[in-house]
Amino acid sequence: MTLKGWTNKTLTIAWLLLAALLGGSFYLLSYALSDSRDAAPQSVIHQVRLAVNPLMLYLEQHHEHIGTLEVQTELNRLATQREIGLAYVELDGSVSFSSNALPPLPQDNINRFLRYDMYSGLHNNGLFQIAFPVIDEGSLRQVGNAVYFLPEAQVFPAQSDYRPIVAFAAIMLVTLCLILLLIVMKRTIHTHFISPILELRLHVEAILKGNYEQQPSYASLNEMGALYSMFDQMRTEIMYLSMQRIQQEKAQKELITNISHEIKTPITTIKAYIDSILEGVCSDTETMLEYVEIMRTHTDKMARLVEDLLLQTLQDLGQITVEPREQYSREVLHKILKPIGHYVRTNELTYIGPQEIPNVLIYIDAIRIEQVISNLVSNALKHTPPSGSIRIDVQLEAGMLKVIIADTGSGIRPQDMPFVFERYFRGNPGSAPQRGTGLGLSICKTIIEAHGGTISFTSKHGEGTTFYFTLPLC
Repeated sequence: MTLKGWTNKTLTIAWLLLAALLGGSFYLLSYALSDSRDAAPQSVIHQVRLAVNPLMLYLEQHHEHIGTLEVQTELNRLATQREIGLAYVELDGSVSFSSNALPPLPQDNINRFLRYDMYSGLHNNGLFQIAFPVIDEGSLRQVGNAVYFLPEAQVFPAQSDYRPIVAFAAIMLVTLCLILLLIVMKRTIHTHFISPILELRLHVEAILKGNYEQQPSYASLNEMGALYSMFDQMRTEIMYLSMQRIQQEKAQKELITNISHEIKTPITTIKAYIDSILEGVCSDTETMLEYVEIMRTHTDKMARLVEDLLLQTLQDLGQITVEPREQYSREVLHKILKPIGHYVRTNELTYIGPQEIPNVLIYIDAIRIEQVISNLVSNALKHTPPSGSIRIDVQLEAGMLKVIIADTGSGIRPQDMPFVFERYFRGNPGSAPQRGTGLGLSICKTIIEAHGGTISFTSKHGEGTTFYFTLPLC
């Protein structure tokens, strides 16, 4: 069960128990404030009528002879048999008969004391008084009043009123259940809410201190479990970003070191050839031109290093500018590939150019695409031994212009393939000598994607690598 479902269910039970507790309390309060004998129930009146009915019938038949001994004896017998006191009162208020069990009655117009309801007929001696009119059977006129005196036990039979006891027991049971429920809620809240939050706080403090290895765990699959899972995912991402930042800082330091070394070598070489020229070592024009060509080669190398460093900085800032415009592919690619073919041949490799460049209209930034091709070719030159070859081809494929750059070099190791387009990646230690800054392929990917194209590769270690990139047609 989820924590939300458990909470709703527990609160519902608590409210029901509280409502039952309040209901029982109000019942006891109302019972204490009320008197169950305030008014005689109708059933009690009927019972009284049934008890006095033989006496009433006898009086209606013999009221004319009420003064005779025979009638009074029979009335006494009937009253004693039913444990009822009886007094017969004439219409003028005089008492013609009273049963033996009754105390003497006042003789001055007793009609003033007659009660026709049981509520007001309670005497101090515990007897209830009620009067019934006596009707003559022949004339159907009232001839007198029969006053009956009944003991309280006969009017209200002794009954065991267990309702307050049951209500009190129910209140105690509900109170006990409510207390137990509160104890369970306290333990559950501490176990499933407070303790996990305190533990999560410790993990947060550990992360703030740079310790990302502590893995939080929560056994239940509820909302708190989901929170722990999300927190652990966040911890993993923070740990990954921290490791990535550390690696990036390390790679940047290595980049600065490598570029410093890469630039220092051509500068030293150029300076040496300039000094030689100034000292008059070059005795003829041919040697002079050879020296100049060497210096230009090293100058181009420094320019590429500086350009890569600039593009890397712009890439970090998200500011690599690509300004494409509509151009025909044959003309623009021919201008790009012509000097590259010469550059490959000067490095003692075989260059195989495209047999035919499709002449289609493409949306291209020629300067940036030249950087992409130059980077890919330079990368191929680094890993292709002398006597190898570099092939460039251009094809139309599925509405895209596809450029292929293949070499017969050492290829890429399988474990390195997932990382070749990441910045600063220069191959794992122990592989072939690592050269370059590790920025070229990352920059190529950024430029191609800015054109709306894709870049990929296939490679087999020891047999060569082929890079493909596509450019959308207009």
